[in-house]
Amino acid sequence: FFFFFFDFTFVCPTEITSFNNHFEEFEKRNCILFVSSIDSEFVHLAWRNADANLKKLKFPMIADTSKSLSKKLGILEKENKIAYRATYIIDPDGVIQHVSVNGLNVGRNVAETIRLLDAFQNGGLVPCDWQPGQATIQVN
Repeated sequence: FFFFFFDFTFVCPTEITSFNNHFEEFEKRNCILFVSSIDSEFVHLAWRNADANLKKLKFPMIADTSKSLSKKLGILEKENKIAYRATYIIDPDGVIQHVSVNGLNVGRNVAETIRLLDAFQNGGLVPCDWQPGQATIQVN
């Protein structure tokens, strides 16, 4: 589940497009993607229709127009009342396993999100800088 702050911006579509381009990788990991901003569903639709990279989006866009979800999650920027770039990995039991929040001007790394999913799904003790296929920490 990830947030961006506005439709019709410059960095946000690069992130959404990257998540979309990696959709099958998330699907292989039984991960369901959702994206949200504070824009309305009408603005989401207009943006998707206007941007060729967003027309074939494979996951839903959520409209947090009340800003209530952003506020409850603590990612609502106070001055402009927009959501930060936040990424959540939530397990099947509804427990948040990972949160990362970027400032408004820096896009996130989708490959790192996938690496984190692999690490969480690994089930072992995963060391720093671990990559899929590498050994985990074994406790004797």
